[in-house]
Amino acid sequence: MIKLPFGVNINNLIDDLRIFSWEAADILLFYSKLIKDVSQESDIIKNNNLQNPVTIADLKVNELIIQRIKEKYKNTAWEILSEENVKTDEFFCDVNADWLWVLDPLDGTKDFIQSTGNYAMHLALNYKQKPILGIVLIPERNELWISSSDTVLCENREGLRREFYITRKKQLNEMTLVMSKNHRNDKLKELIHKVNFKEVIVMGSIGCKISSIIRGESDIYITLSLPEQSSPKDWDFAAPEAILRAAGGAITNINNQNLTYNSKSFEHPGIIIASNNKQMHGDICLQVKKIIEEYNIFSI
Repeated sequence: MIKLPFGVNINNLIDDLRIFSWEAADILLFYSKLIKDVSQESDIIKNNNLQNPVTIADLKVNELIIQRIKEKYKNTAWEILSEENVKTDEFFCDVNADWLWVLDPLDGTKDFIQSTGNYAMHLALNYKQKPILGIVLIPERNELWISSSDTVLCENREGLRREFYITRKKQLNEMTLVMSKNHRNDKLKELIHKVNFKEVIVMGSIGCKISSIIRGESDIYITLSLPEQSSPKDWDFAAPEAILRAAGGAITNINNQNLTYNSKSFEHPGIIIASNNKQMHGDICLQVKKIIEEYNIFSI
């Protein structure tokens, strides 16, 4: 049983998060349907930044989740860090608080706009900069992932639980890699080519990619951020890390070091690896590192 702020019951909290999440799903599905109509697209996309777009759906879910948490737990000693609020003047949050919610209302906004279905809502509760509870909502799959401590559940809107399987131990070249659809670069492509994975699946949203690992559809996810490029942020990784670790997987940097949350920029640069087996994860990182060094792909 995980420790929570005084007066908060874990079962009641998870019940509330279920309700909040499916409310968010209604918003995301509503706008997902609208954006398929080209005539509606310009009204739904709220900025002109093609690399980092924001939609009405991002803003509506952001508002909903923050409002619900504040209303239901108005006297609880925790803060809420949100991707959307960091982008605006509404960033009123003590990021150094012991208890910190980390919210990405719409992870995979580009995929949302492109109508691929590979988008998710992420919500994690960090305690002293470590995710201890995670929510990954994938509306198009009618799928809600909930983790607390070392337990993870996957259920649909009707509350029916879904089975999932972490796959057996595999060698690196026997693995199926899941990689980003909209955030690729030549260095990552070169690394993938040298590893010679059994299969490569392209997919948007880190939450969607991590859930595919837990389901057993893929085995490993690698992101490689070049120095001159943007990197994934806390809200991209916190909730997916929570569900993956609870399912028996791991996510670290290339040196098998845990992700460090709450840096000044909230960024996770360099090479991050997520895999389906925490016992083998260190060896997987070492194998990838050796390939990078052997072929001089990237300066580690």
